[in-house]
Amino acid sequence: MLNAIEVILICLVTQAALTDLAMRKIPNVLVLSGLLLALLLHLLSGPPWAPLSQWLAGILAGFFLFLPLYLLRGMAAGDVKLMAMVGGFTGPWLALHIAALSYLIGGVMALLMLLASGRWRDSARNLWQICKPLLLRLLGVPLQPVPLAPAASVGSIPYGVAIALGTAGMLAWTHH
Repeated sequence: MLNAIEVILICLVTQAALTDLAMRKIPNVLVLSGLLLALLLHLLSGPPWAPLSQWLAGILAGFFLFLPLYLLRGMAAGDVKLMAMVGGFTGPWLALHIAALSYLIGGVMALLMLLASGRWRDSARNLWQICKPLLLRLLGVPLQPVPLAPAASVGSIPYGVAIALGTAGMLAWTHH
């Protein structure tokens, strides 16, 4: 049986997923409201150190678990902020599990969308362009620094959906 904090979190990530599907954007007001609500709920339901140990550590875990993909331009800032909010509710350990499941779900979504759109060749070309210098360097080939040419985007996925599914799936898993 889900507790009140988890039900509220499911409602928030569901709203984020629906908004992301409709507008390809996760509103900052939703994330900020969720962060403040998570803090308030932790203050009311736990020991005095709960906000620091669960809320803040969860936010930092959620944020830093998704930051690398944002820096590689693989997801939008709203997705990173949403995962930080999820961490604020769940704490760092569960945020790690939710992020891992969300990555898996997002990867499957991306593959399905690439196959459906027929842009998988463009995606493979972009991946090769990113990986080629690294592979050559690993083989010992000296390389001159060259700025990476911007690759044409092959589309975007509503990653808020992956985060919502990952959150709901992991919460359900913890209660089975």
